[in-house]
Amino acid sequence: MASKPPLMKKHSQTDLVSRLKTRKILGVGGEDDDGEVHRSKISQMLGNEIKFAVREPIGLRLWILISAVALTVMALMALVFPNQLYEVVFEEELSTTSISIRLYGGAVLSLALIMWNGLYTVEKVIIQWTLLSEACYFAVQFLVTSITLMEIGTMTNAAILLLLSRVFFLVVTLAYYYHLGRRPKKI
Repeated sequence: MASKPPLMKKHSQTDLVSRLKTRKILGVGGEDDDGEVHRSKISQMLGNEIKFAVREPIGLRLWILISAVALTVMALMALVFPNQLYEVVFEEELSTTSISIRLYGGAVLSLALIMWNGLYTVEKVIIQWTLLSEACYFAVQFLVTSITLMEIGTMTNAAILLLLSRVFFLVVTLAYYYHLGRRPKKI
């Protein structure tokens, strides 16, 4: 009696063509009428929950836009006119090379790019990290500028205005960060 060869089972889960055919029959993986790509039939039936997940505080996008513009302008001033920027804040001429102020401009420009990215995202975590990085920047700049002014021993009007603006930006940014991180109230 001739023995039959053992039957080979086809693993449809690992077979790429079979998986693609199954997803096509279910109607998932492709774009729907709104241009959204659904990963499962459940998400297709329920809709995209990401756009409803973040309840933004009033004025958040406007604040991020104002911050992005302000940081971009400050960075470009530090990169292009480093001596003039130093003279405005400290009311004395820069005695050393301007490379440190240009490096500061490059760092602020990097932060401005993060702010521009945060303006167009819908993910809560990215917006929170954007606000937190901005708050850290303003806190560090406030401390460094305060210590430098104490070492120099002069408090010019421009420096006081700079310090007050940094405190204002820090408080508003932290308020938005706190409000965005709170859990929504249950109805």
